[in-house]
Amino acid sequence: MTTIRRWTPSVLILLAGAVLLGPHVFSRASAAAGVPQKNSAPAQQSAVERGRYLVENVAMCGECHTPRDENGQTDNSRPLQGASTWILPVHPSTKWAAHAPALAGFPGITEEQGEDILERGRGPNGLEIQQPMHIYHMNHADATAIIAYLKSLPSTYPQQ
Repeated sequence: MTTIRRWTPSVLILLAGAVLLGPHVFSRASAAAGVPQKNSAPAQQSAVERGRYLVENVAMCGECHTPRDENGQTDNSRPLQGASTWILPVHPSTKWAAHAPALAGFPGITEEQGEDILERGRGPNGLEIQQPMHIYHMNHADATAIIAYLKSLPSTYPQQ
C-alpha cells in the first residue's frame, strides 16, 4: 500500500504532463517521422524535395553524372549533365560504362524505365546496369521521388 501512495503523485504528474504537452510533443514527433501534417506542402513539391535529398545526399549522383573541370572538381554549372566515367575498374572489364548519362530533365527514358533502373537495377535495354553504377533496390516511393526531382531540373544549362 505504501508503494502505491509513493508512486501516485508521480503518475499523476506524468498524466497531467501528457495531457497538457501531448498534442505539441506528438505533432512534432509525427512531423519528424514524415507523417503529413494538415498544413504540409503539396505532395508533388514534397516528392521533388525528397528526390533532391536522395540524389544529392544519399546516392550522390552528381559525383559521376556531373562533368568535371580541369582540376577534377565537379562542374557545378552543369549539374547532372552527364560525364565521362572517371572511376576505372581494378581489372579490365568489358561491362564497365565509359560514360555516365545525363540525368537532368530525365532525358531519353520513360518513368517506367527509370523505376526499373532504381528499383530493380535493370537498364532501359532490360539488362543489368553496368558498373560503376550501383545496383539499387529502392522502394517505389523513393524511386518516384528521384524521378520527380530529375524531371524538375532543366535538361540544359548555360555554358560558362
